[in-house]
Parts: sequence; C-alpha cells; structure tokens
Amino acid sequence: MTGTVIKSTGSWYTVLTDGGDTIDCKVKGNFRLKGIRSTNPVAVGDRVIVVMAGENTAFITEIMDRRNYIIRKSTNLSRQSHIIAANVDQAMLIVTISHPETSTTFIDRFLASAEAYRVPVVLVFNKTDLLTPEERNYLDMMRTLYDTIGYDSLAVSAVTGDGMDKLRPMLEGKVTLLSGNSGVGKSTIINALIPGANLRTACISDAHDQGTHTTTFSEMLPVEPHGWIIDTPGIKGFGTFDMEPGELTGYFREIFRFSKDCRFSNCTHTHEPGCAVLQAVEQHYISLSRYQSYLSMLEDKDDGKYRTGH
Repeated sequence: MTGTVIKSTGSWYTVLTDGGDTIDCKVKGNFRLKGIRSTNPVAVGDRVIVVMAGENTAFITEIMDRRNYIIRKSTNLSRQSHIIAANVDQAMLIVTISHPETSTTFIDRFLASAEAYRVPVVLVFNKTDLLTPEERNYLDMMRTLYDTIGYDSLAVSAVTGDGMDKLRPMLEGKVTLLSGNSGVGKSTIINALIPGANLRTACISDAHDQGTHTTTFSEMLPVEPHGWIIDTPGIKGFGTFDMEPGELTGYFREIFRFSKDCRFSNCTHTHEPGCAVLQAVEQHYISLSRYQSYLSMLEDKDDGKYRTGH
C-alpha cells in the first residue's frame, strides 16, 4: 500500500495511508536512497510503499520520487546530510530579531538551500511584542531587504496574535514546513494555529538568550482548512550540503541578476576585475550582509562541506 510519512522519530515512522489509516513502520534492512547519503533515509513528507509483515509489523520498502526537499549538512557526520522534510509546497522560516537573535547568515543559508531545491520560502518574524523601538526599526529594515530581493515576509506575535490573521490563509491547501533556530517560537505558533496541538514550549535561557529544544522529532500536523504543517526540531546551524561553489550564484537572486554583467563567465565575485557583483555591493545594490553570507558559503568548500561525489 502507499501513503505519506507524517512522523519520524528516527527509528519508527508513522505513515498515513491513502486509505486514511495510520501505520507505525520500520525501514527494512540497510535502506539507502539512490545517490544521497543521509542520516535519515526516510523523511516526513515522503511518499512511500508499505508492506505488512505480520499483524503488528510493517516495513517501508520504497520511497517514491521526491518533488523537492530541504536538506542540510548533518551536524555530527560531515559527509552525510540530514533531510529536514520532503514534498513541501512552501517553507516558513521562523526568525526573531531578539530573544534569541536569528543571524542573517542562517537566514541566507536556508534561503539558498531552498532555492537549490525549488522550495518557496516565507520569512516569519515572530515575537514582535518583545521588540524595543530600535529593534522594531531593524525589523522593518530586514523586511524591506528581503522583500526587495523577492521574498515574502510577515511580522507576527504568536503570543498576542498580532499578524496571525495574515499567516493562516497562507497555509490553506498547502504542505508547509516550519523551521528555524531553537527558541524562535515555532511551537507557540503551531499551538496558536492548531487548537489542541498542545506542543511543549520552553523559556529562553537567560544566560545565552537561546532556546532549548522542545520538539525532538519531525511531525506533519493537519491545519484547517485542508493544509498540513511539518513541525521540525529547532536547528542551530545550517551547513550547506552537496552544492558546487559555481552553483551558488544562482541561489542568491540579486547576485545572480548582477552576475550576468560580469566580465568573466566563470567569475567567483570575490576579486576579479570587471565583476558587476562587487560593484553592486560597493554601490549598495546588494546588501553587505547577503554578500558576506555568499562568501561564507563559498568558504564551506575549505571546510569539507561540499562533496564531489555521493
């Protein structure tokens, strides 16, 4: 039978069959995806084939072709990947200006990876109720930056409900991945969207202004009307995986636009004469923070985060 993986604990997978039943499954044998080394060969959102092997035992025997997925470098195994979710219509990256502060590097790495696998992203700036006037100005600047590049953004407070009326309609009829650093309020947002979800939340650490992991596994949750949210554990870093340095330009929209005017077709936009990207950075057509994120991803090559083969 066929179905969709709606929960992954790392050892067990819950599959919602096309007939409407839920079945707890294991992966049969040494299961590996073609061409991808992954710490989690089966991800939430995967379409799979399930075979019953007894009254209370079921195995996932095959993964159907993925439409897309979000992937990052495994935090423990540098030569393996971790697939966050598969077959999504969009991703909502939950970020915060403070308590804790989400770095622009993290945002840009997520956006670039989503571009690589054709996943639309909406930036959701949470915890607006905690912002000082100066932080509110910074929020407005951040939204203007990403809106200008072409990314939709929202400013919300899951606690007060401010802005949530704009977020809800964007989920209708779609499979939406919610991702972000620990402590940015993903669970609070989901609790506001799905009555009865009752996901655990935790206070921010006063010492480090960082969140603690309250979600320990990935799960797909139904949200009315006719939508799904994929809740994932908070992530601290976003190591790029399986990207060639020459491809990076295409994953930064504004850099790609200016790169067409570079003197050399193989320009790395780091030092070459006649580089239209460097000129655009100097003239503030490309933000310095975005360019620095691009450089940091180029440097991943030196850290062994790029791989030449599978």
